[in-house]
Amino acid sequence: MSTALSASPTADNVQTGLNKADTVTIANALKDALADSFTLYVKTLGVHWNVVGPNFFSLHKLTEEQYQDLAGAIDNIAERIRALGQIAPASFGDFRVASAIECETTIQNAEEMLTGLINDNEALAKRFRAFTAVAEEAEDVFTADLLTARIGQHEQNAWMLRALVA
Repeated sequence: MSTALSASPTADNVQTGLNKADTVTIANALKDALADSFTLYVKTLGVHWNVVGPNFFSLHKLTEEQYQDLAGAIDNIAERIRALGQIAPASFGDFRVASAIECETTIQNAEEMLTGLINDNEALAKRFRAFTAVAEEAEDVFTADLLTARIGQHEQNAWMLRALVA
């Protein structure tokens, strides 16, 4: 194997004004946020692929917008973990253990699918508030801003989905 291909990511000690212990704590919160975001991404894709009924087109388009947004968020969160000098998790097993999102079964009924996404988006908004507090306590304004933006997006997602179920 060539030397270039044997390189492995390592945890690094970054020197950007954040305490080393704080970068680990923040990265751990972000790892949970990454697991939540990835799990919700997969679940939203499942709704996008499987939803049927008279509101098919609007639900199909809305869930497409939401999973595309989540794809960008996943990348941003993972890259922030790396910028903090930590290794970003990248396995289904890691995500399943760390995520607050129920992900064991595929829901078949459109109303149940949407209710699940509403509950999941609301749970992430709530959970990300706690992660934001971790970043704010460490004076990591960049991570706090990233998570604050995600809170707003999850609240908006839940609102739009609730409006469709009403």
